[in-house]
Amino acid sequence: MPLLNTPTFALQPAAERVALSTNYITNFNFLNQYLPDTYEKEFERYGNRTISSFLRLVGAEMPSNSDQIRWAEQGRLHIKYTQCTASAVAGGVGTFTIADAGATTAAIRIGQTVFIQVNATGVSNKAIVTAAAGLVITVAFYEATVNIVNTNVCTIFIYGSEFRKGTTGMVGSLEAEDVFFTNKPIILKDRYNISGSDMAQIGWVEVTTENGATGYLWYLKSEHETRLRFEDYMETAMIEAVPAEAGSGALVTAQVDGSEGVFFAVNNRGNVWGAGLPTTLADWDTIVQRLDRQGAIEENVVFCNRDLSFAIDGMLAGLNGASTAAAATPSFGASYGLFDNDTTMALNLGFSGFRRGYDFYKSDWKYLNDPTMRGGLSNAAATATGTVTGLLVPAGSTSVYDQIMGKNAKRPFLHVRYRATETEDRRYKTWITGSAGGAQTSDLDAMEVNFLSERCVCTLGANNFVLFRFG
Repeated sequence: MPLLNTPTFALQPAAERVALSTNYITNFNFLNQYLPDTYEKEFERYGNRTISSFLRLVGAEMPSNSDQIRWAEQGRLHIKYTQCTASAVAGGVGTFTIADAGATTAAIRIGQTVFIQVNATGVSNKAIVTAAAGLVITVAFYEATVNIVNTNVCTIFIYGSEFRKGTTGMVGSLEAEDVFFTNKPIILKDRYNISGSDMAQIGWVEVTTENGATGYLWYLKSEHETRLRFEDYMETAMIEAVPAEAGSGALVTAQVDGSEGVFFAVNNRGNVWGAGLPTTLADWDTIVQRLDRQGAIEENVVFCNRDLSFAIDGMLAGLNGASTAAAATPSFGASYGLFDNDTTMALNLGFSGFRRGYDFYKSDWKYLNDPTMRGGLSNAAATATGTVTGLLVPAGSTSVYDQIMGKNAKRPFLHVRYRATETEDRRYKTWITGSAGGAQTSDLDAMEVNFLSERCVCTLGANNFVLFRFG
C-alpha cells in the first residue's frame, strides 16, 4: 500500500525549542558580512535534454538543388483485382467488370489463366480469358460446375496462360508501373540575441550544456541551448511536418506549404496499428502478415516509447514462461534472460529484439518519452488519434529512380534532402550579426546569432513502415 501523506510526521523535537524564521539569516545581500554557502556548478537535473538522433541512426543526408524532390517507386509485379462484379454467368462462361479504385483498363489479356474467388463466401473457380476490352473481361471456366453466380463481387488474379497449337502469340503487352511521389523542403530559422553589455557581465554560476560548453558567462549557456534546441527542431520538423491543405489557414494566411513528415507519410501510405500497444503474439502475427504483403524486409527496428517497450518485454517474458505462479508450486525465472541465472547476478528484465517471421530489434525513442515533446500525451483510444507509441522502420536501403541523377540509385528508406549548390549550403547555416562578439556588421550594440536550415525528409517505401498509435 502506498505511503500516504496523512497523518503527517512531526518536525519539532520539543515543545519549547522551535525553529523560527528569526533564528536564521535570510538576507544574503553581499554588502552583509555573512555570505551564503554556494554551489558554483550548475546541477544537470534532467540529464541529456536533447531528443535528436533518430534520423542520424536510420537515415542519411544528401544535397538537393530544387524546390521539389521527386522519386519513383516500383509498382507490383503481378496483377490482381479485388472488386470484380460477375454477370452473364451461364454455359461455362462469364463476364466480369473491374471496379478497383484507380483502374482505367484491365491489365488482363486474352489467353491468360486466372483464379477467381467470391469475396463474401470464398468459393472459387479457375478460368481462361477469352475476351478483354476496357474494364470488362470474359472468361471460360475450366470446371464444369461453376460456383460463381451473377452479381457476385470477386477477386481475380493471373497465374499463367494457355494457347492452342499453331496459334499466334500473346496480343498486346504491359508497361512497367511506377508510383511517383514528391516532397518539398521547408525553411527552419531561429535566433539568439544578447547585448554587448550583458556579454561583459560575469556570473557566479558555472554553466554547462550538453555539447560540453562551460564557463561563467551566462550568455554562453543561452546561446548553446538555442543551438541545441534548433538542432532538435531540425529533426522533429522532419518527423511531424504536414502539407498545408487547400483552404487551410497555413496556406491562405501564413502562405506556407508545409511538407510531408515521416508520421504523415506512414499515416497515408504505410501501415497503421491503431490499437496503441500490440501486447500479444497474435498482434505481432497480424503485423507480420501485413509485412508479408508489402516489401517483406528481413530486418526491422521498432522505435518505441516506454509503454510499447514494456509491452514487448512483457509479451516475450510471458512466452518464455518466466513467471508462472501456481498456487502451491510457484516458479519464477525458469529461463528468463541468460540460462545460467544465479542469486548474485543482476536479472535483465528487458529484451533487445525477437524473431517472428522477420527480425525485430527494439530501441527506445527519447522523442516519444520526453515530457516536453510527445511523452505523456493522452492515450484515450477513442480520441487520441495523434498519440504515437512507436514506429517500425525497415533496415537497409531501397532502389529508386532519382530525377536529378537521371538513373536508379540506392537510398535509405529514410533520408533527408537539404538545399545546396557549389556556392550555397543550407544544410545548417549559422552566422553572427551586430557589433558585439566579434561581429562588425551593423551599429547594433548586441550579438545576434542566426540559425537556418532548408530541408525535407523522403520516406521511401512507406508501405514497409508500421506506425503504432491510438485511434
